Amino acid sequence: MCGVVGVWNNAGGERGQSPLREVDPTDAARVSFFSLYALQHRGQESAGIAATDGRDLRVVRRMGLVGQVFAEPDLLALGGRAAMGHTRYSTTGSSRIENAQPMVVRDEALGELAIGHNGNCINARDVRAQLETEGVEFQTSSDTEVIAKAIVAAPGATWDAKLVHALPTLSGAWSLVILTPRALYAIRDPFGVRPLVVGRKGASLMVASETSALDTVGAEFVRDVLPGEILRIDDAGLTPVADMAADRTGLCVFEHVYLASASSELGGHSVYATRERMGEILAEERPADADVVIPVPDSAIPAAVGYARKSGIPFREGLIKNRYIGRTFIQPSQELRQHSVALKYNALRDVLNGKRVVVVDDSIVRGSTGGPIVQLLRKNGATEVHMRICSPPIRHQCFFGVDMARRDELIASKMEIEGIRSHIGADTLGYLSLDGMIRATGATRKDLCTACFTGDYLVPVQLELTKESLERQRAEGSLQRQSSRSR
Repeated sequence: MCGVVGVWNNAGGERGQSPLREVDPTDAARVSFFSLYALQHRGQESAGIAATDGRDLRVVRRMGLVGQVFAEPDLLALGGRAAMGHTRYSTTGSSRIENAQPMVVRDEALGELAIGHNGNCINARDVRAQLETEGVEFQTSSDTEVIAKAIVAAPGATWDAKLVHALPTLSGAWSLVILTPRALYAIRDPFGVRPLVVGRKGASLMVASETSALDTVGAEFVRDVLPGEILRIDDAGLTPVADMAADRTGLCVFEHVYLASASSELGGHSVYATRERMGEILAEERPADADVVIPVPDSAIPAAVGYARKSGIPFREGLIKNRYIGRTFIQPSQELRQHSVALKYNALRDVLNGKRVVVVDDSIVRGSTGGPIVQLLRKNGATEVHMRICSPPIRHQCFFGVDMARRDELIASKMEIEGIRSHIGADTLGYLSLDGMIRATGATRKDLCTACFTGDYLVPVQLELTKESLERQRAEGSLQRQSSRSR
């Protein structure tokens, strides 16, 4: 998860436009702010913006939602003609201010660099340990700081050279937006696990995690950042710096299922249309005798529309979502998830009473939300509840940027489908097949990362790797240093 954006205003203007130095100097920070709003679904823990006027970097970052973090004085203080922003959902390092992004590091010769990261560097512990032996100090428990410090420590007289040396030493998933006073960089890992796109708004070039962020600020989609590509953006435009692409691509299929906004496009395919196709195929594979099809809003709405259309069963809204409650999937604790389910939905009795209901959801992760939803439907008069899931059972932990759970917390890793059905209290339970899910995306299996469903990881992973790994490493290092000093 996490959302990243970047804005570079061409100082000289182009296409007949006047120079942007004559325009509101807070423009880049303001565009980043509204772009982050469009990516709020990708992270709800903290947000930040870094901006530059060509001389230094200024940063505002705080805990909370985008609308809580920034006020008008912040945007005025940021100023600058280039900016980048980040909204965080923690996958490595706990949810605390020191792990919030953008993070700023400094090279003695080249100056400051601000970095925002979407993904998970799975060899961060090893890279950090090596850098510590070289005397590099760390202040956080985030893999983003490891990436930043690895870039600074790499050989090279330019940021381009340092990036080319440092990034091949990293493994895992990392879509990066990097800002220096002289350039903006957009980078994807060799497999392209997390999305990153380029857009244009007048004389401004933009990058963002999703096309929905471009749409929100009136920017035009230009192209995807390619897997393994390092792009530099400055007054000269877009300049490819390096190509580190792997032999295959591996866009996270869970982006199609849940993570991305339904209004975005992934690899040229509408996310909404893909989810509709998932629902249609699900209706073919797992039909049900019912009176009404309802979604669990919001991400499952397109799939429910597709299921209803293919099955001929009427589509209705049986659950109304409180728009001011965040996505329960990315709340940081199980207790908060359970409370959020109770707060998040109101059921419509006149839609449900006396009806056999097909309820479509995008996934079952821990199994903590399905049961309360089934109970809510029954409480409001549903005579039968047939749960349909528009993805396969999630049986394996994600190490590439989705903190869905440890494997021992995933209900499908411990129970067969009938056991899950009994656990949530549904009359029937049906999942979309792996082949059906992939077919709906318009891609092939070799184009996607499906590890959370299949256990087939893009690169070897350390199964004991957890969100708190770097925090433990940091604590162990601190104890060792104290012990050395005491001796």
